[in-house]
Amino acid sequence: MKILIANLGSTSFKYRLFRFDGETATVIAKGAYERVTDYGTAIDDCLAALRTEGHLQSASDLAAVGFKTVLGGTITGCLDADESVEAALLATADLAPAHNPPYAAGIRQFREKFPGVRRVALFETAFYQWLPEYAHRYAVPETWYQAGVRRYGFHGASHKFIAERTADLLERSEVADITRGLYQTGPRVVAGSPLRIISCHLGGSSSVTAICDGVAVGTSMGMSPQSGVPQNNRVGDLDSAAIPYIHRKLGLSISEIERQLTKESGLLALSGVGNDMRDVRAAALAGNRRAEIAIETFVQAVRHWVGAFWLEMGGCDALVFTGGIGENNVHVREAVCAGLAGMGLILDDRRNDVSSLETDLTCCDSTTRVFIIPANEELVVAREVRRHLLATPAACAV
Repeated sequence: MKILIANLGSTSFKYRLFRFDGETATVIAKGAYERVTDYGTAIDDCLAALRTEGHLQSASDLAAVGFKTVLGGTITGCLDADESVEAALLATADLAPAHNPPYAAGIRQFREKFPGVRRVALFETAFYQWLPEYAHRYAVPETWYQAGVRRYGFHGASHKFIAERTADLLERSEVADITRGLYQTGPRVVAGSPLRIISCHLGGSSSVTAICDGVAVGTSMGMSPQSGVPQNNRVGDLDSAAIPYIHRKLGLSISEIERQLTKESGLLALSGVGNDMRDVRAAALAGNRRAEIAIETFVQAVRHWVGAFWLEMGGCDALVFTGGIGENNVHVREAVCAGLAGMGLILDDRRNDVSSLETDLTCCDSTTRVFIIPANEELVVAREVRRHLLATPAACAV
C-alpha cells in the first residue's frame, strides 16, 4: 500500500510517499515546491517526479492521498476529504488563514485530477475531541459557544506521536495500543496507575498538551493557532480588552489589529531582532535586553502550562520536548525544567547537551522522565490514513 501525504502552505507544497508493508511504514520519496501559484501544476510535477523515480506508474498506484488539515470547526477526526470537508475548511478560514485555504484548494485539485484516488483528512483538532467539557469551554455567552467559540487545540498529529512514542519508551504497551487506535475505538480505561505526559511542541508555532493514558485532557492552544504560548510572530494569549483599547487608543482598524497580532507579534515583537529563536538567542548573548525578555517570556509561558497540567493530572510521568526549538534548544529545555527537583524532575546537564536525537535527559533518580522525541507528524498522518482505509473499506471505491 502506498500513501502520499500532502503538506500544503500558502505558497508551498511538500510531500512524502509512504509504502506500508503491513503496519510498517517506510518513506520511499519526498519533495518540496516553493513559491507555488498553481497547485494543479505542482501536483502534476509531483506525480511526474514519482513516475520518473520509479515509485509510481500512475495515480492509480496510490491507495490514498492524506492531508494534515488544521481546523474544520465541529468537523474533526480522520475522515474522507470530500466536498463537505472543503466547505468546512473555507468556513473557518478566518481562524486559520495561512492553512485552511491552501488545504481546501489542494484537496479540490487532487479530487479533480485524480477522481479515482481516495482523499483522507486528519484534522489537527482530532486529538482533542475527547477533552473534558471544562477544558474546551470559555466563559462566554451560550450563543457564542454555539457559534463555535471554544478551545479546539492544534498540533494534534505531533502530540499524538509523542503520546504513542512515550508510552513505548516507558514500556506501557496497553497505553501505546490505545493511543494508536484512538480515532477508531475512542478512549478506553487502563488498569493500574495512569500514564501522565506533558508534551511541549516548541517551534515556529508552539503548544503544550496534557495527555493521560493516551488521551488529551488539556491544551494551551484555544480557538485558533494564534493562541497559547507566544508564537514566532503571533501573539499567543492576550487579554480580550486589549483589542478595543488599541482600537480607541491608536485608531487602528480591527483588520489592522488582527494583522499586527498575527504577523508582527510573538517573538518578533518582543525581541525586535526576528522571529527565529536562534537569532533571538544570539542577540540575547550579545546583551540585547529585549531579546532576553523575549526568551524569558516564552519560557515562562511554557512553564505556566506545564505547571497547570502537572497540577491538573496530579503529577507527571514524562515531560517531552519536540519541534524545532524543543529538539534543538538546550537552553530553553534547561530553563523550562529549572527548579523542579522538588517535584521529582532532575535534569542531567550532560544528557541535555544534545540536539535532534531521541534522548532521556534525566538523572537515574528522577521520578519524572524528560525526553527529546523528534517530531514525525507525516508518519502519524500516514498511519491514520491507512487505519481509516482499513476501517472503512466500502468507501474505497470512489
